[in-house]
Amino acid sequence: MKYLPIFILLSLIAEIIGTVGGFGSSVFFVPIANFFFDFQSVLGITALYHLSSNLSKIVLFKKGIEKKIIITLGVPAIIFVSLGAYLSQYFNPKILTYILGFFLIALSLLFLIFKQLKVLPKTSNAIIGGSLSGLSAGLLGTGGAIRGITLAAFKMNKDKFIATSAVIDLGVDFSRTIVYYFNGYMHKHDLYLVPILILVSIIGTWIGKIILNKVSQEQFRNGVLVLILIVGIVSVLANF
Repeated sequence: MKYLPIFILLSLIAEIIGTVGGFGSSVFFVPIANFFFDFQSVLGITALYHLSSNLSKIVLFKKGIEKKIIITLGVPAIIFVSLGAYLSQYFNPKILTYILGFFLIALSLLFLIFKQLKVLPKTSNAIIGGSLSGLSAGLLGTGGAIRGITLAAFKMNKDKFIATSAVIDLGVDFSRTIVYYFNGYMHKHDLYLVPILILVSIIGTWIGKIILNKVSQEQFRNGVLVLILIVGIVSVLANF
């Protein structure tokens, strides 16, 4: 690929920001990769990339996980990501790109304007948040922001938050990888990227952990939301 170094650098930045912001890298990686590949290929690459990304987070942030939340939020996420991944084949990829862009814009503005917006720490909300994040991940390639705001309600420390999110996301990515494979989104000519992105995910997560120990997650969160807004706007404008 002609612009491979640029793609790798942007993927690394996405992993670092996703780790520190708590949203996961896909919220940045998907719109970035969309400039280099067709949308269905992006979904396939993202699922494979995220598998290694989440394994890295589980290893580096292994200070405990919330098992109850993994069940109440993770199981619905895994069920609905499979549904979203299956439905993605029936949508025009360009329409999905627009949906992704507007989704990122709406989500970032929502949390930037309503800074005190919170989800109550209830089992029902965990189930709803898991279902919505899974459906979004399967259909659009990213659902980390929805999962992140849902997990935030349960007031875990940063390490436990990231590890718990990564365990859930690992199940989500494994499920959608299978569906994407049968949808034909995994292309042999893209597989050379997998080992590169595995290395990128490990390095990016490690750098993110270092930054997270030095910077307030809340301060960085606002910067991340602005970046999500910019990426969403660019994603929409680029397809006009």
